[in-house]
Amino acid sequence: MTTLSRDTGDAGGPLVVPPGVYPPQEDTFLLAEALDREPLRPGADVLDVGTGGGALALAAARRGARVTAVDTAWRAVLATRLNAALARLDVEVLHGDLLTPAAGRRFDLIVTNPPYVPSPGGQPPRGGPARAWDAGRDGRALVDRICAGAAALLRPGGALLLVHSAVCGVDSTLERLALGGLGTAVTDRRWIPFGPVMRSRAQWLEDQGLIAPGQEKEELVIIRACRPQ
Repeated sequence: MTTLSRDTGDAGGPLVVPPGVYPPQEDTFLLAEALDREPLRPGADVLDVGTGGGALALAAARRGARVTAVDTAWRAVLATRLNAALARLDVEVLHGDLLTPAAGRRFDLIVTNPPYVPSPGGQPPRGGPARAWDAGRDGRALVDRICAGAAALLRPGGALLLVHSAVCGVDSTLERLALGGLGTAVTDRRWIPFGPVMRSRAQWLEDQGLIAPGQEKEELVIIRACRPQ
C-alpha cells in the first residue's frame, strides 16, 4: 500500500496500489498541493485524468466535489474504485483513453498527471507498467492531446491543473493551451533528483538535447489553464 503522506490537505489513509499502477510520487504530491489551493465550491465537478490509484480523485472528493476519474489501465480503474469504497467516498471511475470517456460533459476543474517521460521507443506503449510514464520521443504524445481537448470540457471559469517535467517543454504546453483560448500560468516549480527511469536513459536524453550534460535532476512544473468566464 502507498500513502499520500505529504502536507497536501488530504487527510485520508493509505491507498491500495497494486503492481502496474502508478503510485503517488513527487509529481502527485506537487499536483495535490495545487489542488488543495483551488477554491472548489461544494458539488463542483472535477475530472481526474490518468487517476492511477485515485489519490487526487479522493482528495477532491473529500472536499465535497463530484469527482469523475479516468484511466486507460483496468488495474488503475479497479484500484481507484476499491480505494474510493474503502474511504467511503463517491467517485465515478471510468475506463478509457484520456479525455474520451468524459466527452460531451463539462467540469469546473480538471487535474491530470499524464505520462510525460521521453522514450527511445517512439510511440507510447499500449500496455505494461511503462504505459504510466513513457510518452513518445519528446514526451508530449499525451500532453499535447490533453492540451487540445481540455478547453471543450471546461465550464466558463473552469481550470485545468497539469503537471509534467520541464524536459518535455513548458513553453509548448503553454502555447498549445493558449491556442484553445485558455489563460495560462506556471504556478509551481520543483527540482527533484532523477528517478530510476530518467537515470536509466540519461545518456539518451543528453544525446537528444533534452537535458544538459551530466544533469541529474529534473524540474517539475504545474501549469494552470483557465477558461474565461
